[in-house]
Amino acid sequence: MNKKNSSFANNTVKTLAQAKSLLKYTSQIISILNEKDTKLDKRLDKILHILLDYLGVENGSIMVLEKNKLLITAASRTELVGLKQPMDETSIAGWVALHGEVLFIPDISKDKRFAQRRNGPYKKNSVLSAPVRHGGELLGIINVTDKQGDKDLLKGDIAYLLDFCSMIISIMVQQKLQKQLERKKNTLKKKNRELKHQESLRDELYSMLIHDLKAPLAEVVANLDILSYSVSGDNKEFLESAQIGCDRTVRMVSNLVSINKIETSKLIPCPEEVDIKILCEESYSAIKGLAWIKNVTLQLDIEDDLPTIYLDRSLILRVLQNLLTNALGYTKPETVLTAGCRKVPDQEQVEFFVQDQGDGIPKDKQATIFDKYSRISDKQDALVGTGLGLYFCKLAVEIHSGKIGIDSSPGKGCRFYFSLPL
Repeated sequence: MNKKNSSFANNTVKTLAQAKSLLKYTSQIISILNEKDTKLDKRLDKILHILLDYLGVENGSIMVLEKNKLLITAASRTELVGLKQPMDETSIAGWVALHGEVLFIPDISKDKRFAQRRNGPYKKNSVLSAPVRHGGELLGIINVTDKQGDKDLLKGDIAYLLDFCSMIISIMVQQKLQKQLERKKNTLKKKNRELKHQESLRDELYSMLIHDLKAPLAEVVANLDILSYSVSGDNKEFLESAQIGCDRTVRMVSNLVSINKIETSKLIPCPEEVDIKILCEESYSAIKGLAWIKNVTLQLDIEDDLPTIYLDRSLILRVLQNLLTNALGYTKPETVLTAGCRKVPDQEQVEFFVQDQGDGIPKDKQATIFDKYSRISDKQDALVGTGLGLYFCKLAVEIHSGKIGIDSSPGKGCRFYFSLPL
């Protein structure tokens, strides 16, 4: 074999050996990348040691970009792990990060850009550093130094290092996403703590406000009741209007109290046997004055021979009063407002209802009509409340294992109804 053929054969053998070696290390890295139960930092540490073994060097590190600083995530010198390095040109890794280029320094002692390494663990002066990039974005830096034996790092080692850079991109992307997720989780936890604190303050204020409203309201109601025995003539109308307003305010405060108790599971219904007809007539009687002021005719439609029902009389009475008051708020003068009850065919249920002849409710608002603070319209009216009345109705009906709903078409009035089991 001549000299030329011998050289070609030797190069071929060497290339095959390198390819076989790269395949072996690549297989090991793929195995590490597929480890699901191993933390990302541990996997990077394993990959670093495979890289050092492949290149035949003693020292190296993998740095990850985090908040404009380079965090040492894996290193042959374990005491360096966790340290951060600024992104500036005074360090090799900082220079590589800023320029986005591979940096090979045959002899750092002769490079005036960087401080010389004295009295450290490093044995040789050659250094190789490469950026790990994905989609044009810097993810981290890989650094290696101290070639084993009597040889030193060569420029040709850059290609081998870049091979490893491409292999660990996925794990660095995972780590970056994990860090972002952790930051978002921490932010969310902080916001949740603040929200709970605000809710606690709101509940305290809520309770104090309700408690402080009860006493003066009771005093006003009592004094108006006393005045009703001595006032006559034209002044009687003003007194009745004041009584109606107080009655509405008392009912709103009662709704607030009940909503707070139901939401915190502190309200337990006190069921008793109730005559449905008497219950409907009482709710009807309570809003006569309001209907007279608005010139609306009230009508009762109660099915004959309805059975008695077990329920919390006070709660369901307020549900009926709320529905009637709500309907009056949106009912035109000289129309009829009908309230009543019927037995649901083929079911052990009764259905209470309130039917008006108003403008109806748009379809897009019907889905949220019973939500807290939901309002049917933005109109300002003495009878239009804060959006808690219907929410209270929903809660009160549901703790009786009932259902509440609405049937309405624009221009054809509105029918609120709720069913309760017998």
